[in-house]
Amino acid sequence: MEQPNLSYINTLSGGDKAFETKLIGIIKQEYPEERDVYFKNFKAKNYKLAAENVHKLKHKINILGLNESYKVAEKYEHNLIDNITEGKDDFANILQAITNFLNGL
Repeated sequence: MEQPNLSYINTLSGGDKAFETKLIGIIKQEYPEERDVYFKNFKAKNYKLAAENVHKLKHKINILGLNESYKVAEKYEHNLIDNITEGKDDFANILQAITNFLNGL
């Protein structure tokens, strides 16, 4: 499985460390809540709302350089819209990888 990284953030910042720090701080602040809301909606079998949560989380997945994981999340989002939960384990693994990465920053 691919691992989160800061390559996109570094490219986006053009070397501006203050910008990088601010963006990483925003991600670290927003991500846990977005992740928890997704799990809450999934557990409640509210798959339409869970799909909206996946949509929001896809942006963090992309920013953290997870190109293949983004594709997995996109497919999973569409499955949830159709009340299909296929892909939930792969998505949970992606979220765990991001959690571990952010906790290590």
